[in-house]
Amino acid sequence: MSLLKLDDRDLKILAVLSKNGRISKTDLAREVNLSPTPLMARLARLEEDGVISGYGAQVAVEKLAAHVTVFVVAELEDHRAPTFGAFEKALTDMPNVTQCWALGGGVDYLFQVVARDINAYQRLMDGLLERNVGLSRYFTYIVTKTVKQGSALPLDVLMAGARSD
Repeated sequence: MSLLKLDDRDLKILAVLSKNGRISKTDLAREVNLSPTPLMARLARLEEDGVISGYGAQVAVEKLAAHVTVFVVAELEDHRAPTFGAFEKALTDMPNVTQCWALGGGVDYLFQVVARDINAYQRLMDGLLERNVGLSRYFTYIVTKTVKQGSALPLDVLMAGARSD
């Protein structure tokens, strides 16, 4: 996959949006020293290129409902493409699975589950095992406290390294 070439102004747009996705287009244009029309063109290009993959709010679920957040490390029965596909499809169909990463080095997946309680989480995992989607074993890690969440990506650090390559 080839990396997109972004200039300093594109990076500034991304940095501002990653910290404040609700900023008005007028304020964003002012912040990055552009007029609204060129800013909108750049935003459209960044969205079309998939650099900006979406906008969203961070919801404080603890203020809305009792819940448990669980990280799960999963190992599959085998490493064949159909097994990976079946497992990934199963997870994408489960709304309680909020994030998932395929891993290299010893385990196959790490995913996050948000459930009403530990019993609901266990029913979800039992259902996943019953679906026979290649899950061999899993390890559960219950979140006891959120220390840091949803911070902006360190674009300046990442891009500085890319520019020196």
